[in-house]
Amino acid sequence: MIRKRLGELSMSEVKAKTPHGEMTIDQIAEIQPGMAAIMKEVGDRFTQTYYAAKGGNWKLAAYHLNQLRSAFRTAKMTRPKFADDLTAFDKDYLLPIFKAIHDQDWKAFEAEFKKGETGSDVYHDKRGYPHIRYVLPKEPPSNLYLGPPEGFKRGPGHEASG
Repeated sequence: MIRKRLGELSMSEVKAKTPHGEMTIDQIAEIQPGMAAIMKEVGDRFTQTYYAAKGGNWKLAAYHLNQLRSAFRTAKMTRPKFADDLTAFDKDYLLPIFKAIHDQDWKAFEAEFKKGETGSDVYHDKRGYPHIRYVLPKEPPSNLYLGPPEGFKRGPGHEASG
């Protein structure tokens, strides 16, 4: 019955209900994040990966790199014209960084990370965005403890020390 009913409707007439109202499939598709929003997250996650690894928090580095790769999966679905490039970047640059994280090898990590920075320039150039360049911030993000988990202690005002 449902299949027959759906067959009679165009996809733009199919609606999803939430406690806040209804949305058509077309409206849901329209609000998916664009590459600019996804790449903002990718840059933030790349930075957090670097500083977590540098601080010796390898699990946090792996977590952020995994979240970055998840953002790539979203981008491949919502912006399929970038899928091949994202897959290639993952294989050529992110997987070697993952290996260095797995091995807890700072020297290899730093070398692979730098390759990833250069690789992002290649793909931005290829896609017509030579004005976009990822630059690792000189200071680590201050909203996360990036050192080894066993070194974390809350200070009297809840600031982290260690």
